Amino acid sequence: MLIDDLRRIFLFEGLSDEQLRDLIAAGDEVRFESGDVLFREGEPADFWWVLIEGRVELLRRTRWEEAVAGVMDRPGVWAGGFRAWSDQAGYLATGRGASPGVMLRVPAEALGERARAWFPFGVHLIEGFFQTVRNMEALSRQREALAALGTLAAGLAHEINNPASAAVRAAGALQDTYDVLLSSLVHLAERSLSAGQFIAIDTLRRELGMGTASMSPLAAADREEALAGWLEAHGVATAWDIAPALAAAGADMAWCERAGQILEGSTLESGLEWVASTLSATVLLSEVKEATDRVSGLVATMKSYAQLDRASLQLIDVTEGIDSTLVMLGQKLQGGVTVIRDYGTGVPRIEAHPAELNQVWTNIVENAIDAMDATGTLRISTRAGPEHVIIEVTDTGPGMPPEVQARAFEAFYTTKDVGKGAGLGLDISRRIIVERHHGQITIDSRPGETVLRVHLPCRRENRQ
Repeated sequence: MLIDDLRRIFLFEGLSDEQLRDLIAAGDEVRFESGDVLFREGEPADFWWVLIEGRVELLRRTRWEEAVAGVMDRPGVWAGGFRAWSDQAGYLATGRGASPGVMLRVPAEALGERARAWFPFGVHLIEGFFQTVRNMEALSRQREALAALGTLAAGLAHEINNPASAAVRAAGALQDTYDVLLSSLVHLAERSLSAGQFIAIDTLRRELGMGTASMSPLAAADREEALAGWLEAHGVATAWDIAPALAAAGADMAWCERAGQILEGSTLESGLEWVASTLSATVLLSEVKEATDRVSGLVATMKSYAQLDRASLQLIDVTEGIDSTLVMLGQKLQGGVTVIRDYGTGVPRIEAHPAELNQVWTNIVENAIDAMDATGTLRISTRAGPEHVIIEVTDTGPGMPPEVQARAFEAFYTTKDVGKGAGLGLDISRRIIVERHHGQITIDSRPGETVLRVHLPCRRENRQ
């Protein structure tokens, strides 16, 4: 490798020929082909890698697969060498050749020695900055992750609580109904109800349905009272236990008269108890099914939100992720927030990392709710552009001052009170949209309206 090879690279501006020769002597030239692995994530960052020509992909391993997190495609871009500043540092990603090329590889120890000899003051600053930033970022990202997990858990628990409680109540009532149903059958058997009578009353039972579905509460109460009066007049001691179920199923006075002709004497009360309990059991079973279906649906939504056991990169409908996010944030949305879904027609599916986009939607929606102080209108719009899908999240909060808007995407910048924000939400969102999906994210804010606009390409160009 010649001095002229390094002289043309911006990274080495200001170094003398002697320093460049010394750097070349300390390192070695590494030529690579497409697919060659140069360094691996997590291994000690013992070498400083500087791109001279070609293209290198940076891969990060997730739980299920290895995905491209970035790319080195400009001469002078570097990776690794962190052991020049910290004995515990490792490679942050795996470097894999994406095309034939050349890199300068310098041992981290040699890099540190030359940096200390050439720029002693600068090295002290770098070491302090390196450690401070690593510690701050680790703590802040951990805090952000825990906050996101807490939001997810709270939202899911809140949404599941209502259907789960309904299922428990219905199951408890079903046990009582089951006991009445069995006891009424025993009483009918003891009173020698004939097979013909049982078939006849069962036929009457089958005529009943949800006959009061279209009735007003007042009309339903009047019917229940009339049925209870008829039952009491015919010596039924449990009239007020039986009447509600019969009224809810649509029984009227004429139905009761027909039942009275079949169930004569002592079998009337037990026979109507059996009818009422079977009707109640049907209603309760329907409630249990509806509640458990709701819980099952929430679990499915949770899996969709977290993208469990699914490939990282896939074709998706962005509205599915947005809706999943709104479900997860349901507790925060209840009360004073009105959600308007303005989903456009003909919006194409896009190639994306859905779990990462769900994190973006979570950050954006949470910020909008906080900006409105949990009271206002949240509008989420989607539409198709010539080459992009456009997503807009609009809130009716007070808006961002120009100085806040200018710094909104800076890491660790937050306007929230201490303990309420790490200043990483929009920074992470920007990284996911711009760096991972090659899209754009912008803010347009004025008093009473803030629009956060995301452009995502329908197909990722230069797929990595």
